[in-house]
Amino acid sequence: MPESVPFTDIAMDDAMVERVESVLRSGRHVKGTECETFEANFAAACETDHAVGVSNGTAALLLGMQALGIGPGDTVFVPGHTYFATVSPVLELGATPRFVDIDPDRYTMDPDALRAAVEASDDPTAVAVTHMHGQPAAMDEILDIADGNDLLVIEDAAQAHLATVDGDPVGGLGDIGCFSFYPTKNMTVGGDGGMVTTDDEAVARQLRALRNHGRDETGEHVALGLNYRLDETNAAVGDEQLARLPEWIEGRRRAASQYDRRLGDCPAVVTPATVEDATHVYHHYPVQVSTGEREAFRAFLDERGVATGIHYNRPVQEQPAVRERVEPAETPVAAAYCARTVSLPMHPRLTDAEIETVCAAVEAFADESGQVETQPGGPGHSE
Repeated sequence: MPESVPFTDIAMDDAMVERVESVLRSGRHVKGTECETFEANFAAACETDHAVGVSNGTAALLLGMQALGIGPGDTVFVPGHTYFATVSPVLELGATPRFVDIDPDRYTMDPDALRAAVEASDDPTAVAVTHMHGQPAAMDEILDIADGNDLLVIEDAAQAHLATVDGDPVGGLGDIGCFSFYPTKNMTVGGDGGMVTTDDEAVARQLRALRNHGRDETGEHVALGLNYRLDETNAAVGDEQLARLPEWIEGRRRAASQYDRRLGDCPAVVTPATVEDATHVYHHYPVQVSTGEREAFRAFLDERGVATGIHYNRPVQEQPAVRERVEPAETPVAAAYCARTVSLPMHPRLTDAEIETVCAAVEAFADESGQVETQPGGPGHSE
């Protein structure tokens, strides 16, 4: 077996360790200057007025929606293809998720499907847009729909730190942006963590209270909040990683470009599309394989030392905890995509040799399975 190619690689260097050690020795482990510094630098990177650190990405979505006033009787439109955490806060707050199909090229919410869903709704309130795999959604069109229907816009940017649309960073395009720093994300905090970005001072003030038992700057408990604080050691690591993130993004884009060139004409897979108005940051590099071939494809690559992932194996509305609580919706593009998607190894430290190992394994699968025609959707397609 060739040397293995890991699916991801978590970066942690001496500077990060030293900064954590400094925090531990300081004796100030929560509600200190490290979190304030990280928040200020993250807000600047996202070009927003405020950034509020929280304990994880799910908390970012939950508290963000709560700070916007979402609750019982509200309808929140969510993409059919996203992670469970985009939807679970909607249900937790007593609101109703309505599922919207995805664009077959971007793998993000289809604006035309959103428009139809909004027109069919009696009580539209908000849209939660996921920038999937590092690919920004079609925000110009989605924001136009939101403006025309008085919808709040929640950006789930957990997979898209510093991605841009027309040069503007995600997280600053809607009413709030929600980020995750889970260890496999493009940047992390040495554990778990999250961030909410906004230009609305009142929303930011509410977020700071909600993450700290509902307690405001006067010390009064003004809301029914719990403990969702981001601690000082995690914030210190996050601030160090944020400074390195642009370089790491370039590493991801370099690896993706090599995959595109090598696999764009491979009949076994459809490579992900790129779009002119957006900067993809490649949290994942998902390819699509023939229906029914996915497990054979993954096993073939695994035998050759190549790790793969699935993001995700079914539309989120089909997850048992969601299915029993919502009305079914037709999302055929999301369903077809979820049945065929496989994520190849992706991180900024992928070597040329590792990329060669991955590509050779994919090409060998095409040869051994007798595939001679490119998969539907076209190789290396772009809008």
